[in-house]
Amino acid sequence: MQREGLFREMKLRRHYEKPSERRAREAAEAVRRARKMERKRIEREGF
Repeated sequence: MQREGLFREMKLRRHYEKPSERRAREAAEAVRRARKMERKRIEREGF
């Protein structure tokens, strides 16, 4: 259930989130995901 994001979604839905806050959060999550993928790629390639 944790991998599917169920707990995270339940936590997010406890309170109303303004659309602007949602966009900002999703953008920040996208940046974190991209950085994490880049770190893993570099580690895998050995640079």
